Amino acid sequence: MSNPISIPKVFQLFLNVSLILLCVLLCILLLKELYHFGMVTLLNKNELHLLEDILLFFLYFEFISMIVKYFRDNYHFPLRYFIYIGITAMTRLIIIDHTDPISTLVYAIVILILILGYFIINYTPLSRPKY
Repeated sequence: MSNPISIPKVFQLFLNVSLILLCVLLCILLLKELYHFGMVTLLNKNELHLLEDILLFFLYFEFISMIVKYFRDNYHFPLRYFIYIGITAMTRLIIIDHTDPISTLVYAIVILILILGYFIINYTPLSRPKY
């Protein structure tokens, strides 16, 4: 007897293919950033936005790491990776847009909340798998 194709399996296949395509695109963007860093270094350019480009590089890297972790851990996204990405993204926002002190304060509070969330996730006595 043949096992009919189920809707969850179709959705899982669609999700997996989409994540693989996203990972390929992120790898291309990551290589583009590496090329940019090489050009800035070799040509001794005075790049004003180098720090925000470095943080963008780390965002690409974190997303790729999260996708790899998803496939390694049997289709599971660890919550801590989302927190890492959120902290990096908020830090990048502070570096890019630091003209308004109120928005900078709000971004810093968001980072503090993310760090507290990470602390709570790691130090609660609930049983959970180690990642």
